[in-house]
Amino acid sequence: MKPTLLVLAAGMGSRYGGLKQMDGLGPSGETIIDYSIYDAVAAGFGKVVYIVREYFLKEFREAVARKYAGVKCIDGEPLKFEFVTQELDRIPSRFTLNPERQKPWGTAHAVLMAAGVINEPFAVINGDDFYGRESFKCLADWLRAHENSRGVYSIVGFELDNTLSESGGVSRGICHYDKAHILTGVVEHLNISREADGVVRGENSLTSEKVELDGTALCSMNMWGFTPDYFERSAAIFEDFLEANINEVKKEFYIPYAVDCMTRKGTARTEVLSTPSKWFGVTYREDRPAVVAKFAELARSGVYPTPLYGRKEK
Repeated sequence: MKPTLLVLAAGMGSRYGGLKQMDGLGPSGETIIDYSIYDAVAAGFGKVVYIVREYFLKEFREAVARKYAGVKCIDGEPLKFEFVTQELDRIPSRFTLNPERQKPWGTAHAVLMAAGVINEPFAVINGDDFYGRESFKCLADWLRAHENSRGVYSIVGFELDNTLSESGGVSRGICHYDKAHILTGVVEHLNISREADGVVRGENSLTSEKVELDGTALCSMNMWGFTPDYFERSAAIFEDFLEANINEVKKEFYIPYAVDCMTRKGTARTEVLSTPSKWFGVTYREDRPAVVAKFAELARSGVYPTPLYGRKEK
């Protein structure tokens, strides 16, 4: 069994100031997604599903066809691709969309858009985050071991301190887990940053309260492992979410929220996986130079070839 990689690439990149999913950051013009695909293929993934917005679907599809032509899985079969769009009106028909809403419903809603094209265990990642090859390997191994499981999921956690941006606040799901590394809860926090007094603080998305956070806590960078039954469970929670929030113009349905609901209801169990990989990514335009430097160093040290796929990107 070859697991599928679901890439969340529908973010509009408003804070970054452009379509960061297609920004060339590697020494030969590679995007962060290019590195994720490279690592995923090496780990044994067989298909990539992109969640994008309709307005850049054509450009994105053409870029994928150009970049990954001829890329093969570890068994020699061609790597497969699917494209699914996320739009704010993609909600159950019994709900009426607030005409003032301008943005989609968040990451867990994005994942639901792929329900029709994924029938095997799958990983979820952000398109603008670098997770490292060890993270993909441990997640792929977990997915293969849970081909016939139901209600058992996983998350790769990263230390909060290592995921902050010096350019502004970030959103992270803070993980809580027991001694067996089973998730007991995950709560999305917004606008997390290290403040002038050296303390990390963020806004609890459930209470809107600003709270102090432990910099060594493991947090979600949206690197999840799910089995296909996740779609049905998450869809039911989304309906409950819409019942309470259909008229809200900014509330979002996050993956950590959906998983937390399943955890508290006892309908799913999520294992917290550890990884030696170091996360990095771009949230703001000001983050870009540091990321470019990191990819250059990874190429110089031989961790990745350059170009990744045989030729430089324009």
